[in-house]
Amino acid sequence: MSKLTGKVAVVTGASKGIGAAIAKSLAAEGASVVVNYASSKAGADTVVAAITKAGGKAVAVGGDVSKAAEAQGIIDAAIKNYGRLDILVNNSGVYEFSPIEAITEEHYHKIFNVNVLGLLLVTRAAVAHLGEGSSIINIGSVVSSLTPPASAVYTGTKGAVDAITGVLAKELGPKKIRVNALNPGMVDTEGVQTAGFLGSDMEKNIVAQTPLGRVGQVDDIASVATFLASDDAKWVTGELLRVGGGIH
Repeated sequence: MSKLTGKVAVVTGASKGIGAAIAKSLAAEGASVVVNYASSKAGADTVVAAITKAGGKAVAVGGDVSKAAEAQGIIDAAIKNYGRLDILVNNSGVYEFSPIEAITEEHYHKIFNVNVLGLLLVTRAAVAHLGEGSSIINIGSVVSSLTPPASAVYTGTKGAVDAITGVLAKELGPKKIRVNALNPGMVDTEGVQTAGFLGSDMEKNIVAQTPLGRVGQVDDIASVATFLASDDAKWVTGELLRVGGGIH
């Protein structure tokens, strides 16, 4: 039997990149997956099609995690389609780098609203349905410990994710709900490609600091998320798991 047979998972921001890979990995292990997207319905439909073609179960559900009603709707869709919820992957995130002189209120709210408020709103909606043995996985970033220049706002959001993970692990532990953060290094995704990071001095600098000597691939992250979602990680909670090839 697959590790997640009979389980239901919600993955936010799953129309591409790390979220898409996690959704496919969870489905491959038997979970029924809600593939959430904010704007790219086509991307989410492609992920759902790939899962169904491989014999899995998935449904695409739109919703902006930073809006309470839409965050609730994402969770409601899981219950409506599959009748339960066991795994929540808070993957939705945005990033823009900006030096301190250029930071604006708009920049701050755009990034904090998705990366922090969105995580809290979806988790709040999910907790009503999560039972003993459930797993919440927050996708953070190694930036919270690397603290690169010109990333005060983005790194601030990921520091908040680290702290919230610790709080919720203690708060939800009595209900036997596990909460962990999975903190990737640079990963080869559509977003990273669009931003022009691949092939840049930034990429060379990161690879030079990475003992395993390369940029991450989405499957490197998805396999660890699947571990954290499964009973293989039944004694793991409150952890910040860096998945970045050893970068510190």
